[in-house]
Amino acid sequence: MVNKSWRIAMACSIALAFMSCENQKFNDTFVDSERVHVDTLSTELQKVRDYVPQYAVVAHRGSTYWTPEETEAAYRWAREMGADYLEADLQVSKDGVILALHDTDLKRTTNIEDVFGERFPEKTRREYYDLLGYSAQKIDSLIDADKKAFVPNYPCSYTYYELMLLDAGTWFNQDAVSQEQARKGFSENHQYISTLQDLIMYSKGFKLERYAQDAPLPTGHVNIWGDALENERVVKKMVATNEEFSNPVNFGVKDKVVRYEFGYVKDDLGTSGNIPGIYIEFKEPWLNPSNFEQMVYNELKMENVTGFAEKLNMNIIAGGEESESNPFYKDGKINVGNTNGKVILQTFSLQSLTRVCDLFDGQVPMCFLLWKGTGATDLTYDDPQGYASFINLAVKYKAHFIGPCIAGAPNNYPELNYPWQHNLIHRAKMKNHPYSFDTYDQMAKYFGQYNWGSDGGSRYEAPYLDAFFTNHTDMSLQYMVDFGYRKSPAPTEQISIFPLSSAFSISICETAI
Repeated sequence: MVNKSWRIAMACSIALAFMSCENQKFNDTFVDSERVHVDTLSTELQKVRDYVPQYAVVAHRGSTYWTPEETEAAYRWAREMGADYLEADLQVSKDGVILALHDTDLKRTTNIEDVFGERFPEKTRREYYDLLGYSAQKIDSLIDADKKAFVPNYPCSYTYYELMLLDAGTWFNQDAVSQEQARKGFSENHQYISTLQDLIMYSKGFKLERYAQDAPLPTGHVNIWGDALENERVVKKMVATNEEFSNPVNFGVKDKVVRYEFGYVKDDLGTSGNIPGIYIEFKEPWLNPSNFEQMVYNELKMENVTGFAEKLNMNIIAGGEESESNPFYKDGKINVGNTNGKVILQTFSLQSLTRVCDLFDGQVPMCFLLWKGTGATDLTYDDPQGYASFINLAVKYKAHFIGPCIAGAPNNYPELNYPWQHNLIHRAKMKNHPYSFDTYDQMAKYFGQYNWGSDGGSRYEAPYLDAFFTNHTDMSLQYMVDFGYRKSPAPTEQISIFPLSSAFSISICETAI
């Protein structure tokens, strides 16, 4: 009886101890996060990590507070303001053009409903195939196949020839909260869906070459539009290649890659002299071809393409390596685009992360983005153990940064950048690139103007970031200037920043940044 009672008492004690441990397991995240194991980056990966400047300002989709996202307007403005990186989401058109485009469909940021509605764009598709030199019989065959695979509003259902007909700017004026925020002029000046090539050229200090009304075509240019109208972008050439890829809408369909040679000119209002890098996101695999990462790899390299002179020279492991002595900042200007940190890759997708690892092998800076949700690769529980597991995945697949979302209006994302989470990232020898900053209040919170997280001891001291995405480049830069994190890269005199037409100009001075 005594023996039996002893056994019962011991069982109860063990059970109580177990429950107590379970209850206390994550009761104090500051303490518990110190007990959680995290893997660490190798010395080699830390070297690549440091290709990126500390406290880099990343213009999220461009300067989206003032301009329509991922357009020429947004990227040129962000560059002139002094962003270290221009950020873009990558998808693909039906003819293999890599697009800077965030949404699954085209309805929010373009006028596709007015231009095409739900209809298959047969007229423009025939024009497109005719320009590529196909016979009438071949065109009929291709049109029949295209109709069967067509899904309205998905980017991968339209050729870039068709996407150029869409207005990617007017929506911003219509949907902006205030007249102050909604800058005028986009309705009169066609904003195109940007390509990856556009993004790179904007970062290098160029702008789109556009037709001037009644002006003769430049030598060697081919006007794909027929009669050129004012402000249409210049396309020098369209060539069908032998490259194929699986259509993301219908993987049973193989589409051909078409190479476009676009016209660019030196930006006459690029007075800043800033050369930012680019920060590009591989969207979810279901939106893109199975070889999409390889397509981006090749685009960053862009050489040995028959008939094309352009070499983008952005892939540092495939011929674009820069001197390691090149500084991030030179003569008061942004020089990140001339360093080995010129390109940063990013993704939310574990599948894409593994493909990037296989292809780039950790030699190009890479960020694993975090989101709390119910998706296949979302962080479903943000306690120390769960958070550490995602950090360990990032280390395993040779990422260098973690990109957690931050709380606060207007986005009201889940909070994934508590001080203890920031500390876990640093324990892994990784760096922290949170998204996305919209307000002064958010800047103050994560840079430590608030006494947030101080009860965790010195290891939890601010800033709770190493670089960050911002929708409000000017505000974020000014905050950093005010609090001594950097000197303003903007010119001291008042400058006119990219008039889109003679009727529209935007001016800003350093004190307003």
